Amino acid sequence: MPTILIADDEASIVELVRVTLEDERIQVVEALDGETALALAETHRPDLVLLDVNLPDMSGLEVCAQLRRDPRLASMKIVMLTAAAQADDVTRGLAAGADHYLTKPFSPVRLLGLIETLLPCTIVWQRG
Repeated sequence: MPTILIADDEASIVELVRVTLEDERIQVVEALDGETALALAETHRPDLVLLDVNLPDMSGLEVCAQLRRDPRLASMKIVMLTAAAQADDVTRGLAAGADHYLTKPFSPVRLLGLIETLLPCTIVWQRG
């Protein structure tokens, strides 16, 4: 079963992602800050991390860079999921090691499509 870690300090975003993704095929693990995200990444070894840039204790960019430096975690997919939408924000996110950059507000359908692209063996949306 694929595991997706969402790291965001906005409870409404965490809940939207959980409701959108979690079912009997996908496990969602959540963190409200960077340190917890790093600990949960180590424990759960998620297939994908959805990471906000603005976390209360450390930048999501720092979390991303630390995940990429750890050889045990470096292969997981990372998506920056954030309101920081300027071109230089996107550049910094990708430079930190993110595989993709999705800005808030986002469409749940777009999120599902992105996850299917990044994790092709995972079917997260049953099409009609």
